[in-house]
Amino acid sequence: MLENKKPSIFLIDDEPIQNEMLKDFLLENFDFDIRMYDNGEEAIKNLNLSPEIAVLDFHLNAHLQNAKNGIEVLKLLKEKSPETYIIMLSGQDKIEVAVDSMKYGAYDYVIKGETAFSRIQNTITNILQYKGIHDANKAYKNIIIFMGIIMLAIILVSVYMIKYFGTH
Repeated sequence: MLENKKPSIFLIDDEPIQNEMLKDFLLENFDFDIRMYDNGEEAIKNLNLSPEIAVLDFHLNAHLQNAKNGIEVLKLLKEKSPETYIIMLSGQDKIEVAVDSMKYGAYDYVIKGETAFSRIQNTITNILQYKGIHDANKAYKNIIIFMGIIMLAIILVSVYMIKYFGTH
């Protein structure tokens, strides 16, 4: 029996309390397999878990002074897992950080604050809707190709039968 796999989400933030609060919030609203990391390097090592979504903080050096920042991790995530949707969650309200985030492939940029979790919830809902539409489009495309092949086969068989058996 084929089991439905829960979508996987990575929370990458060096603030454990932030990660726990976001995890609890997401589990109240979604059915995800949630993995938490306090640095980007650990998250990148675990990309074999195929996260659909990653929520990534900009500053990741509270525990590891040499840890890559969010933009560096974003670049690596998009390079190694381009299908992962990345939401930058940061206390940085600098336009340059937001622009760089989007430039390097973030799906959205959310500033930490009292509305951050609801913005993340809306962004995840949008991602899931987009992903559902994208997957449905892919399925329809495959059906159309299959039907085209069947129609071509019918035409070829008809032409063959007319040519070799006549129109009697």
